[in-house]
Amino acid sequence: MWSNIFSRLNLIRFGIAIISVIAIVITLPRTDHQSFSYELNQPWKYPLLTADFDMPILRDSVSARAMRDSIDKVFIPFVKRNDDIKKENIDKFTQLLSHNANPQQTQSLLKLMNKVYDNGLLDSRVYAGLEARNDKRLRLVVNENDKKTVVSIDASDMLSPAKAYAMIDSIYHSHSNAEGHLNSDIQKAINLCLNANIVIDSLTDYKYRSQEYLNVTGAMGIIKKGQRIVDRGEIINRQIFTNLNTYQEMMVSRQSETNHTYFIIGQAMYIILIISILYIFLSLYRSRFFGNIRKMSFLMSFTTLFILFAILMCEYFTNGIYLIPFAAVPVIILVFFDSRTAIFSLLTTVLISALVATYQFQFIFMEFVVGLAATFSLRQLSRRSQLLRTAVLSFISYVATYFTICLITEGNLSQFSLKMIGTFAINSVILSFAYILILVIEKLFGFTSTVTLVELSDINNKLLQRLATEAPGTFQHSIQVSTLASEAARAIGANSTMVRTGALYHDIGKMTSPIFFTENQHGVTPHAGLDPETSAHKIISHVTEGVNLASKAKLPEVIKEFIREHHGRGLAKYFYTTAVNENPDKVIDKSKFQYPGPNPQSKETAILMMADAVEAASRSLKDYTPASIDNLVDRIIDSQIQDGLLKEAPISMRDIETVKRTFKTRLSTIYHSRVAYPEMKKNTATAEELKKNSTLASPLADKQIEENSDSSDSSENNN
Repeated sequence: MWSNIFSRLNLIRFGIAIISVIAIVITLPRTDHQSFSYELNQPWKYPLLTADFDMPILRDSVSARAMRDSIDKVFIPFVKRNDDIKKENIDKFTQLLSHNANPQQTQSLLKLMNKVYDNGLLDSRVYAGLEARNDKRLRLVVNENDKKTVVSIDASDMLSPAKAYAMIDSIYHSHSNAEGHLNSDIQKAINLCLNANIVIDSLTDYKYRSQEYLNVTGAMGIIKKGQRIVDRGEIINRQIFTNLNTYQEMMVSRQSETNHTYFIIGQAMYIILIISILYIFLSLYRSRFFGNIRKMSFLMSFTTLFILFAILMCEYFTNGIYLIPFAAVPVIILVFFDSRTAIFSLLTTVLISALVATYQFQFIFMEFVVGLAATFSLRQLSRRSQLLRTAVLSFISYVATYFTICLITEGNLSQFSLKMIGTFAINSVILSFAYILILVIEKLFGFTSTVTLVELSDINNKLLQRLATEAPGTFQHSIQVSTLASEAARAIGANSTMVRTGALYHDIGKMTSPIFFTENQHGVTPHAGLDPETSAHKIISHVTEGVNLASKAKLPEVIKEFIREHHGRGLAKYFYTTAVNENPDKVIDKSKFQYPGPNPQSKETAILMMADAVEAASRSLKDYTPASIDNLVDRIIDSQIQDGLLKEAPISMRDIETVKRTFKTRLSTIYHSRVAYPEMKKNTATAEELKKNSTLASPLADKQIEENSDSSDSSENNN
């Protein structure tokens, strides 16, 4: 069974890694060369760029467009004539006139219609182009003796359908006044039958026009392999801009012409190697995280989404990759994991994101230094204001590394840009809002940040205030346990904030029946009239009642773990022993006196179990000598070890010995011996009575009063 579970966990872990690799590889730009971001009339911000191959020098877009426009102005279009259109439309017109016009009208209109078609009826677009040109010629391709010949035709008498209609209407009315105006049916017939019989010859026109364009689109020269294209700081004019576009396009086309499968495989292997390093680190040194699928899912999804976002920002924004607050990666992971995991996650994120960075070395150096500065500045996030300090330190680190890079690459500060400083400032401002992302992650993955724990440990919290009111003895006990446990946690490197907060809430279930617990009793115990089993049930139920109260108050799961595990699967020994003694001939069912558990599963809950038992037992000591305290601590914790209550917690015997020493020192401080005050052996009122009752002051009386006063003062000073 365990092998199946282990195998399934491995499949899930490595499935998450595979999904991350695929997502990143798909998002990465499909190019095996360095991409550049540049703008017209702006300085080239990269080092000297030389050609990797021979490339043509093409005209810039403005010059090319001007030359094409000049060619279009003098170019004679190619058209083709379709005589079948004339025949079809004349026949149709004749038929329509037979129903709507008299013979004389028909004859006049047909004559005009034939004249229009004979001259040539042009397509409207061809006619508009002809009107815009001074040259009124058109060209036709004709077959003569099975050979195609280009001939020019005079198009000055040719009309468009609209112009032809206007001409027919004008001529008809000027010469046929006696016949009356054209009725609407005849007008419709004319419009219907005027269709262009001369249209553009698209294929031929495109062919000859393209030949003319070759003078524009053809190369003006060649940039040889190794020759300069542009140098750093040079203003990108239109010609350089065109050369850069040509270079980029040729790089893409050369890549598409070759099989770039190996390039993609290389990217995938690069990403797999980096993620494998992270996985090896986690499996060897952070097995508690590696074995937790929820934490692994968060870690991989968070770093993957961060990388994808960086890739997209780099693709669509100039210097967009420097707007991404990579320092947020270690900051957020530090909150939920630890510093080493945070640093390894930063390294993973930066190395993979460097695939799209223009200058990989500078990028890795800058982001790694800034990320480490952020990590070191935030040992434990307990207040929101700490993020502001981290953001300021990140900005200072960015400026310092940028300054260093400028000196290394240029030897001077000529390329030091205030625009980049502004980018770093925006980056740092975004980092300061990482607290919002921490809250979102807490809700999505069920984690609990240190900030939340600190907020919960405030004794003004509503639930703790209720505990202080309804079960004051339990409240004081919880405070003592939290102090004891947090100090022990610090001593062995556990999460002291988590232990302190968990200890404050571990006994909240006692609020339902506070009188059944010794610390809340005042001489009267309700257990006197109950059998041991019922009493044990009352005591044990505070665990389940505590979990219910925690759920209603929406406390984090980590706090509920402290409530469930602070007694583990231990026994309510007092009542179990009482039941055995009262029923010597009867077998007592241990399960009825056993806490529901489970046993502690973490260092923190194990520390709480030990602190809870030791603090409660210390109240029963009659003599608070170092020897009695040492004996108590050893006896309580050794008993828990013998009962197997600590065997499931990842805590070593060395840690347990450290916890014991911490408890002993702390309890000795709390219950230290006090100086015994001396008893007064003399009545101090004597001097005052002598002074009041004396009517005559004698030297002897004054001396007696002074001696008594000195004696009294001396006694008080000694006290």
